Amino acid sequence: MIRPRDLHASIRFYRDVVGLAIYREFGPPEHPGTVFFAGPSLLEVSGESPDRPPHQRPTTALWLQVRDVDAEHTRLRALGVDISREPRQEPWGLVEMWISDPDGLPVALVEVPADHPLRRDQRS
Repeated sequence: MIRPRDLHASIRFYRDVVGLAIYREFGPPEHPGTVFFAGPSLLEVSGESPDRPPHQRPTTALWLQVRDVDAEHTRLRALGVDISREPRQEPWGLVEMWISDPDGLPVALVEVPADHPLRRDQRS
C-alpha cells in the first residue's frame, strides 16, 4: 500500500504512465482509493501522507516485471518520464531500468530474458 503526498498524481502515474490495470476503485471521487494489478499481486494507492518531508528518501522500492524493457523505455521517454537509470543488463542477468513515482519512490522495470534461470524451475 502506498500513501502518497498527492493521491491523484500517483493514481495517474501508476494508471497512465506505468500502465497498471485497475483491480478496483473505492471511496469518494475527490479522495478515491485505487487498487492496481501488479503481476500476481495488488498495489493499493489510497489515503495521503502530506506530512512526510519532501527531502525524506524512501526506504522502499517497487520492482515491476515487464515483457520488454526497451519498449517501455521508448514509451516512457515519449511521455516525458524522467529515467533515473537507463536500461542495462545486470551481472545477474536481468535487464533493469529505473524511474520514480511522483513521491520519488524508486520503481524498477525489469525484464527477465528468455534464457534466465528465473524462467525455469531449477529444483531437481
